[in-house]
Amino acid sequence: MFKLKHYLLTIFFILLLKNDVLAQGITVCNTCTFKTLKDGINAAKAHDTVYLEKGIYKETDIQVNKPLTIIGKEKPVLDGEMKGEILIVTADSVTLDGLTIKNVGTSYTSDYAAVRLKRVENFVVQNLILEQLFFGIYVERSKNGKVLNNTIIGDAVEEYNSGNGIQLWYSNNIEIDNNIIQRVRDGIYLEFSDDCLITNNISSYNVRYGLHFMFSNKDTYSDNLFEKNGAGVAVMFSRDIKMYRNIFRENWGTASYGLLLKEINDAEIMYNTFEENTIGINTEGSNRIRYENNNFMNNGWAIKVLGACYSNTFKGNNFLYNSFDMAYNSKVHDNEFDGNYWSEYTGYDLDKDGVGDVPYRPVKLFSYIVNRTPETIILLRSLFIDIIDFSEKVSPVFTPDNLLDNNPKIKKITW
Repeated sequence: MFKLKHYLLTIFFILLLKNDVLAQGITVCNTCTFKTLKDGINAAKAHDTVYLEKGIYKETDIQVNKPLTIIGKEKPVLDGEMKGEILIVTADSVTLDGLTIKNVGTSYTSDYAAVRLKRVENFVVQNLILEQLFFGIYVERSKNGKVLNNTIIGDAVEEYNSGNGIQLWYSNNIEIDNNIIQRVRDGIYLEFSDDCLITNNISSYNVRYGLHFMFSNKDTYSDNLFEKNGAGVAVMFSRDIKMYRNIFRENWGTASYGLLLKEINDAEIMYNTFEENTIGINTEGSNRIRYENNNFMNNGWAIKVLGACYSNTFKGNNFLYNSFDMAYNSKVHDNEFDGNYWSEYTGYDLDKDGVGDVPYRPVKLFSYIVNRTPETIILLRSLFIDIIDFSEKVSPVFTPDNLLDNNPKIKKITW
């Protein structure tokens, strides 16, 4: 009997508590005791949950300086009114979930962000909608975090007055998964950030790059779509980058490409699709790269090798109906081409083993000419070009004479 009375008394006192302060957390709403997110955070204890109810909250410079879970119900809106940064996280073990954040301030001296995380770890930023932003999610000097399932839509037109969707700076072991990023400068940007995993994102219509690496090592990006950006992905001054099963599509323009590689080493580029880009891959100063099992379809150039690229292997790739399969500006190379399918190959297979009996030379003389005199591209389909390409194939003068695929596949490769 005593236990039953004790139980009923406990229930009675819980019901007497105000709705906005319960044991499991704090509720913020326009009619609650706590009417702003700042008030809710100030009242919360470490490891509490703060619930932000549906509504519009005009707040900036919201400091999250203790471990909290902040959950938005029915996508409440934090409106920064273009005054500056909105959420600044400076504590470990913070989760942000289900918020809409918009109207971040623009500055030419400060990188204002919708969400900034500074020197923290074990954070989760998920299910956010970010709009009218300068920078979206800015992670600096942090580690062991997750950025998941966010939608980031900017209105960038020029590089100089726009920021990046998701930016990592000196941050390690960050997972970026299943985000949609559009109309910012760079969709995702990493600088001095190692051991990061970037998967299942859609990065499109961005002014500069869909994804951009600078001085970042041992990162992996896979199963992403980079479409209709100024250029798809740039990997610069980095090493040990793994690039698997991505789609680079319709990154089209006078200086555009699906993938730019500059001064990188020891990377893997496998099972990707490069479709309808001005240049599929543009590579310079990049060594010991494995290009395997990729599809290059309907690009202007499938691959442009600009120089100082050594000990790379190209195996098991499909080159399908590109205007040019390869451009090469040097006669010296030690790269290996073996067992690729080339839709331009016209050789034969007398022993029916699926491998052409005549090696394929992927670099055409006309590609060499267009590299130096772009205006000559108007002659692309002329008979004259067919003749000079044939003459260069018979007796190479301008193109590397040992750049051959000795085992070209007769049929398109499937895997």
